[in-house]
Order: sequence, then structure tokens, then C-alpha cells
Amino acid sequence: MISEIKYIKPFSIAEEVGIEPGDKLLKINDKDIQDIIDYKYLITDEVLVLEILKKVEDEIWEIEIEKEYDEDLGLEFEEPILDNPKKCHNKCIFCFIDQLPKGMRETLYFKDDDSRLSFLQGNFVTMTNMSEEDIDRIIKYKISPINVSVHTTNESLRCKMMNNKFAGNVYERMKRLAENGISMNSQIVVCPGYNDGEEFIKTVEDLYKLYPNVNNVAAVPIGITKFRKESHLPQIDIFNKETSKQLLDAVAVYQEKFLKEHGEVFIRLSDEFYILAEEEIPSSEFYEDFEQLEDGIGTVRKLRDNINMTLEDLRKNLKENILLVTGTLAYDEIVSMANIIMSKNSNLNIKVKKIINNFFGETITVSGLLTGQDIIEQIQEDFQEFNYMILPDNVVRKGYELSDSKELVLLDDITIEDLQKKLNKKVLLCDYTGEDLIQIINHIQEEE
Repeated sequence: MISEIKYIKPFSIAEEVGIEPGDKLLKINDKDIQDIIDYKYLITDEVLVLEILKKVEDEIWEIEIEKEYDEDLGLEFEEPILDNPKKCHNKCIFCFIDQLPKGMRETLYFKDDDSRLSFLQGNFVTMTNMSEEDIDRIIKYKISPINVSVHTTNESLRCKMMNNKFAGNVYERMKRLAENGISMNSQIVVCPGYNDGEEFIKTVEDLYKLYPNVNNVAAVPIGITKFRKESHLPQIDIFNKETSKQLLDAVAVYQEKFLKEHGEVFIRLSDEFYILAEEEIPSSEFYEDFEQLEDGIGTVRKLRDNINMTLEDLRKNLKENILLVTGTLAYDEIVSMANIIMSKNSNLNIKVKKIINNFFGETITVSGLLTGQDIIEQIQEDFQEFNYMILPDNVVRKGYELSDSKELVLLDDITIEDLQKKLNKKVLLCDYTGEDLIQIINHIQEEE
């Protein structure tokens, strides 16, 4: 694999030996480099011989390097994993990508299922397209942690849910990884009528047997878009108040058991279950280091904590009209947060606009799946007195072709710049956990 070098870190070994952007790394110690995992493993040697194809001279340099075991070379590559990511070949009954409408940008339809991206970027993988050689490589290179989309440990049910006859061996593979010291995080997309109820509890119990190599379990509800019928996926009910409370109550018994045995609740449910069930969000201690935030687990608690911690920093002399935009799920929470901020400074006028997801359908309630066109349509006629609009930054998406783009793009290809022009408002992005919200509000006056 010929790997083009994009960037050289200043004062690094690579800079010292004369490697430059545009050069290509051919081999390390006479070994080909398949991907970034090979690269990271091979550079741990204390004596390296690099084969570099120079961009300018178009000749191959052989560079010998002596370094410390854990010392980095300072190279960054044009392609982050050096070759194409592996595509998912499952047809899961809960797949959100399969429920997208036609006509969106091509990269949104790409379903990665690559253990390297799991290690490097935290993506969840199903392990269905992994060979035994791939498993051996994870063990050999100690690629850890790996994030695994489990969904169920029932072999026949997993094959059915993923429409893949080879999907049933995930638990055996996880056991093998655990026996070899590989750390894993796991995820369950809960689908009523399939892997809920007793099946769900059985899966949690099985994964708990692999603790601590399986660090935790994150459970999230299935998302259903209005385009589901067009994708010929089976009809599945969404969670409601009653079914959400049933799942919370069932899991609470096991959380208490696990906490007594290991001081760790092990299994956590996304905030959506608590909001639907109208149950109180657990304490900060329950979420420990908030490692499952990307699954929507603990985001409300983190938001409350961040506002409480930064509220004293709010400038008392601020006077501004500010519009906060959110999805329907978090609306009440964001209204409560806005009232807390205004109680600290009565000169602030903060309104919260709940955006109904007409693009994907009203059953999609999270802020991270809002589109630019829904925001424009539902704000354009109102709130003209507000010069500033604050959006959670998880509305912005980057496809593979946007990795180097300076444009901030929403799911429907509308950019933040487009929003500003259409709405005639300054659009500001805030961390979806509210970490920098007070700072952003304070900064508004400086911009003026």
C-alpha cells in the first residue's frame, strides 16, 4: 500500500530526517503497510528502516531511524486508514441508513463496518464481515477497545435481525477476544417484538459474563423514519411511555446487582427511555465518566452539570435576544435550562424553538437528526427579533468527502452559511452537552 503523507508535525523525527508532505511511505522494515493499524504497530520498533518515495525527486530514499519504543514519527496521511473502509453487508431491520430517502449525498448511504474505524474513531461494528485472520490481527496488535454492535446473543435471532446467516457467532468471537485481553464496548439497538423483554435480559446477562473485558452495554431504541416502508423493512413499533418504563424497571434490577458485585452498573439506557417514561434522569455518579455520550446516554445529566458549573461565569451586564433550537425530545429540558440562565440575568431574552422533524418524520425526535430545511421552514416566519440562533453541534455531519471541508453541513446538505443567509441570523454552534453555552452567550456581546 502506497501511503501519501499529508502533514509533518513540527520538530518531529520525520521533519528531522527530511520527510516532506507529498512524499509516500512505501515500507517499514521491508514490510508493506496495509493500513494505519500496520503502521502504528510497525513504528513501535526502536530501529526502523523507512522506504520513502520522494515527491520532488521521484526517487526512493531508504532512511534508518533509531528512536524510543513509544516515540511517534510525526507523520499524518492523506487517507486516515490508508485504504478504503470495509462496507457493511447486513440488511438490519433497525438500520437507519436503509430508511433514508433517495437523493441525499452519496456518502450518507455508505455503511461502514470496519474494526479499524472502531479502534480509531469509536465506530460500532457488527463483526459479520471479519475473517478469522482479522480476529487474529486484532489479538496480535492488541487493537483495543473495539466497539461491537451486539443487539442480541441469540444466534438465530441475530441472523434474523441482521438478515445475514453468518451473523450468529458474535458472542463466540467476543469470548475469544476477551480471553486474549481485548477490551470491548457493546451496543444494543432495542427493537420491540424482537430483542426486548427476556431476550434483552439474556443478552445483558451473557455480556456481563465477559466483564470486565466487555466494559459496558449501551442500549438505545430503534429509530423509525417515514421512509421505512419504501425500504421494505418489517413494521416495528416504537417505544412509548409504558414500554419504556417496563424496560427501565427490568434493567434497574440488574443495575443494582452489578453495582453490588463490581461497583459498576454495566448496562445503561439512553436518555430517550427516561424522557418517554417520564422518569427522572439518574445522577452524575450513575454515568461515571460519561463514556457512552455518543449513544445519547447521560447527555441530559451532562447538560445540567455543565450549566450548573458554568452559570457563575455568565456576564451580568449582557442584554440580548437569543434563540435556542432543539428537537422535540429535549425541548422541555432546553426550556428549563434557558429559564435557569435567565434567572441569573433577567436582561437576557432566551426563547427555545422546538423543531418538528418533517424531513424524516415526527417519530424522529432527537436534535442530531434535524435538517436545515426543517429549521428554515419553522423559524423563517417567527422570531424575527432574534439576531442570534444557537444550534447543538451534533446537527452538523461530515461525510467522507467532507473530511477536509471547511463547510459545516447538515444532513440535507444545507450549510450553516445557508442557514444564516436564509434566516438573516448569526448561527452559532454549541457543544450538544452545553459545555460551552455560557461562553458562547458571553462572546455574543464581544462580537457586537
